[in-house]
Amino acid sequence: MRPILLINPNSSEATTSMMHGILRAALPAAIAMASETAKRGAPMITTPADLAIAAEEVLRIGTERADEVSAIIVGAFGDPGLDALRAAVTIPVTGLGVASLRLAAEGGRRFGVATTTPGLGTSIAGAVERLGLTALFTGTRLAASDPLALASKPGQQEEELAQAVRACIEMDGAAAVVIGGGPLSAAAAKLAPRFTVPIISPVEAAAVEVRRLLALD
Repeated sequence: MRPILLINPNSSEATTSMMHGILRAALPAAIAMASETAKRGAPMITTPADLAIAAEEVLRIGTERADEVSAIIVGAFGDPGLDALRAAVTIPVTGLGVASLRLAAEGGRRFGVATTTPGLGTSIAGAVERLGLTALFTGTRLAASDPLALASKPGQQEEELAQAVRACIEMDGAAAVVIGGGPLSAAAAKLAPRFTVPIISPVEAAAVEVRRLLALD
């Protein structure tokens, strides 16, 4: 089988490396992996304008590499360029957003999103609606501080995300919480043991989805 390609739509090589490691651990050892980072755009996607640039990079990278790989994962929670890339290639394509929202809602479970990026709230609600999951969606809860500031303070980021997760559960009634952001996937792993409800890591959810798409289980 050809490798699975992870596209990081932001320009941070460190984020690519982190997501690659999480995805590698979640996939069968026999499955090869490749990763590529956007050459243009923001090191962290926080606005609709960032998403637009990221979508162009996803489409460029995905169409250039499609003949070399068996499936593509768009490695950002906003799924930039996902629909355009699906239309342009013949191999399976999924994204962190659609994969994690579907996993959170399995079995009719009510779910919320905890994230650090207030500028993407409308995008998250739109993704939920397109998947037909609005009736199960309890809403988005945000960390208190600026997302770019939190990115350099992982301990504070984890604590503020924990507060957002707690609000999703205790105030909104969520039975599962998605950590909304590819760069937040490492924080998701640390948060999971602190709660009794499932805490969904977008990268791990994408691994579940791509295994299903390729019938690897």
